[in-house]
Amino acid sequence: MCYFNRFFWLLLIFFLRVDALININPRLGVSRKMDKQHKPKTSSSPNSVEEVETFYYTQRLDHFNYRPDSYATFQQRYMINSQYWAGPNSSAPIFAYLGAEEPVDDDINVVGFLRENAPQFNALIVYIEHRYYGKSIPFGGSMKRAMKNANSRGYFNSAQAIADYAAVLLQLKERLSAQTSPIIVIGGSYGGMLASWFRLKYPHVALGALASSAPILYFNGVAPQAGYYYIVTKDFKEASESCYQTIRKSWSEIDSVAKMPNGLSILSKTFKTCRKLENSSELRNYLDSIYTDAAQYNKPPNYPVTVMCEAIDAAANKTDTLGQIFEGLVAFNGNKSCYDTNQYNQPTETNIGWGWQSCSEMVMPIGHDRDDTMFPPAPFDMESFVAECRSLYGVLPQPHWVTTYYGGPDLKLILHRFASNIIFSNGLRDPYSSGGVLEDISDSIMAVSTVNGSHCLDILEARPSDPEWLVKQRETEINIIKGWIAKYQADTVALNKQVHH
Repeated sequence: MCYFNRFFWLLLIFFLRVDALININPRLGVSRKMDKQHKPKTSSSPNSVEEVETFYYTQRLDHFNYRPDSYATFQQRYMINSQYWAGPNSSAPIFAYLGAEEPVDDDINVVGFLRENAPQFNALIVYIEHRYYGKSIPFGGSMKRAMKNANSRGYFNSAQAIADYAAVLLQLKERLSAQTSPIIVIGGSYGGMLASWFRLKYPHVALGALASSAPILYFNGVAPQAGYYYIVTKDFKEASESCYQTIRKSWSEIDSVAKMPNGLSILSKTFKTCRKLENSSELRNYLDSIYTDAAQYNKPPNYPVTVMCEAIDAAANKTDTLGQIFEGLVAFNGNKSCYDTNQYNQPTETNIGWGWQSCSEMVMPIGHDRDDTMFPPAPFDMESFVAECRSLYGVLPQPHWVTTYYGGPDLKLILHRFASNIIFSNGLRDPYSSGGVLEDISDSIMAVSTVNGSHCLDILEARPSDPEWLVKQRETEINIIKGWIAKYQADTVALNKQVHH
């Protein structure tokens, strides 16, 4: 996935210069950035040399046109872990992780679902990087160079990305003589959307898809705009009513102090900001991002929302409201010499890339009205959003395209009629579950949800401390996949008998 008082993540994009930055739309992300940064690298890590081999596929720039420039190519990175695979003659499955809006090795560090379950399937594991991220960037391999050019940006979209995945997987099966190996695609967040869309668009390539925390209904008004922030609020309120009330009333107090003589200096000192605040919205937007970050990744065993609320409540008798809020910030971010209100405002590859994606096709209208959350009112304004994107990129966002291309308000009925073999998994504490599929659609399009789960928790590394409900969620998903593969194998045997007769 704030900084317009309408989005929870500050996302940055640029037009003529890389440092011409502005927020656009929520990014998703399988796990918190801090989790990835602090992940220890061990010999058993899947991205170690012993376990993962890196390859590059010569990928076509444009899969859908036949202009001369469409035939340009770039090198797309993918990684293979073959230590569990039974080999080409076994018909053992291929688990394919579909990379999303960041370098694929960022996710390999935290996603454990594939390597932890590959042994029981004797499966081959492949991780494929999304075009324009990591080392899979067209036009010379520089994100800066690719994104500055209006023509080169036009090849950066989800339809091209899933076509890339199809090309890589078909070539991989041919190269490994694995034509009878069924493919299960797996993705989380935006990658979860890609996994579900891949199964819909390329059913001849993928036998099934596990789409973790995929808000495929958060487009074109299908899901309510306030859904995301409503769940953030619910998470805090369930953790502590008094904490919720303190946060709710803190916004007006921040503005009141800001209006005082030397008010911004007072706020800067109270919150130990690394530089003096220029306005109160800078602090409010920073706190907005902190709360939504905590809620989205509110996972065991620590549960960040609970940690924040305990700190806020514990400070009630020794400080004022803003002092309480600061204690919550410290509990979440750690005790630091100062706090960077620009924490969510760095020109990272993810922020730059997702900014463009948000301004083109991935338009997810997230906002909230006056009394439906613990946040100040901030309704989504499509008109100003479109105008801003147009001024930055010279193109109009297409808020209707995702529902046109992949399915819209009647998506559940459509999927019931023609689709199969998709698991939509969600944790109901994840704000993005408000745009997820939470009920079974058919016998083979199934929703696997947990009341206490958070964003993409089911596909992250298993831990000894994982609660029983999380262990069972993963077991349910594995049993469904086993059923798909068993049916595939039975169908293969039956068809072979028909051919020989």
